[in-house]
Amino acid sequence: MTENLDETIQLTADVVCLRGDDVLVIRRGWEPYKGELALPGGYVDRGETSREAAARELREETGITVAAEDLDRIDVYDRPDRDPRGRFVSVAYFVEVPADTVAQAGDDAIAVQWVPLADPGHLAFDHGEILADARRHLLTVGSGRR
Repeated sequence: MTENLDETIQLTADVVCLRGDDVLVIRRGWEPYKGELALPGGYVDRGETSREAAARELREETGITVAAEDLDRIDVYDRPDRDPRGRFVSVAYFVEVPADTVAQAGDDAIAVQWVPLADPGHLAFDHGEILADARRHLLTVGSGRR
């Protein structure tokens, strides 16, 4: 195996936000995957945990505020080719919000929408894999209703 000692690894956080049987997705405003659907998420800033970054990114991109401690970790996604910009490692989180929760696009998102968790359509990056893991997470530690 060849080591790349010059490779910079970026840490990000993604959020699976559920409202009933729907999951919140954003339409990306920037490359890569500009215009495509993805989970809300982004960079972990200096001085914050990935959980805090997940709550902040959800708020900035969708207007939905949740407490960082209400986010449950799904898994860590670190496949070397998961992002065309380089090496990105993401910690994905899950949160359920009330049925009357309204989302509004902001920051990097040009639009937001609620899509069926069971059939969200094509998502950018490896976000389809993250959603599949979130569904398994719900069945094992969640409400068991899915």
